[in-house]
This record gives sequence, structure tokens and C-alpha cells, in this order.
Amino acid sequence: MASSLRLPKFLLVAFSFLFALNSSIAQDKYVATHEGWYVNVDEAFAKSKKTGRPILANFTGSDWCGWCKRLSASVFTQDEFKKWADKNVILLELDFPRRKVLPQDIQNQNASLQQAFRVNGYPTVWVFDLDKDKNNQYSIKALGKTGYTATAKEFISGVDQMIARRGKV
Repeated sequence: MASSLRLPKFLLVAFSFLFALNSSIAQDKYVATHEGWYVNVDEAFAKSKKTGRPILANFTGSDWCGWCKRLSASVFTQDEFKKWADKNVILLELDFPRRKVLPQDIQNQNASLQQAFRVNGYPTVWVFDLDKDKNNQYSIKALGKTGYTATAKEFISGVDQMIARRGKV
């Protein structure tokens, strides 16, 4: 009789452990710091092609870079920026954190793009178009770059100027 009581408790503990493990795995999907931003360049590219909008990539050190945190607070979290971005760009976060670990494929992607754009300081924001050739290799058409700006209005104005040159580049 004692063994029949242990079996249900064991099963309950095992089920709870498996449920918790599955829940944590499902929740560990890497997402950007801000809602509406992509972390995968292939997904951003697909959305850019579908909408005809350029990609705005934020190279950031989200958990350690003071100027990155300021840019986030003064621009990326503002309703004015969010409304503008929804209509004008595809948002891509390329993070280089120190305290959290990104999935290896994202780390590799971010490092490749950091090298391609020659980013050596944070925050750096690039606006660009991408194309793929028949070998599935990207080619970049850079429209311009910026860094920290104090207000959403100032940031938007600068990026709008980059986008306006889009047909001329």
C-alpha cells in the first residue's frame, strides 16, 4: 500500500518537472528588447521585401551601454517613434550584451553585420536595403547611419532624410 502512494507522488513530481522544463524552453525564445523589433535579419529582410520599407538596424549593448539605454528611452519607447516606424521602416535589433547570452546563430549574425557595417561603437543605427542574389547572399545598399539623438523628433528627421535619398543612392 505504501508503494501505491509513492507512485502517484513520483508521477506528479515528474510531470511538474517536465511541465516546468517545457515552459521555460518555450519562454526562452530570444526576442528583442522592444516589441515590434526583429532579431533575425532573414525575417527583417522578408518583411522589408514585402512592404518595400528599408531596414533600420540598431547596433546596441542593451544591458551595459549607457548611451544605448538613453537612445532607447528617449526615442525607441516613444509613441511618436513607434507610429512613425510602423509606416516607414522595418526594425532590427542587433544586440551585443554582456550579462545575457544570445543564441549562437544570433551572435554569429550580429557579429557578421557588425563587421559588414564596420560598427565600432554603440549605439550605431544604420538604415539600409537588402537584396539577395541567386546564391542566397545578401548585398547591402546603405542609406545612412546615426547614433544617439536626444529626441524622437530629431531622430525621425534624420532617418527621414536618409530615406529621402533612397532613390538617389
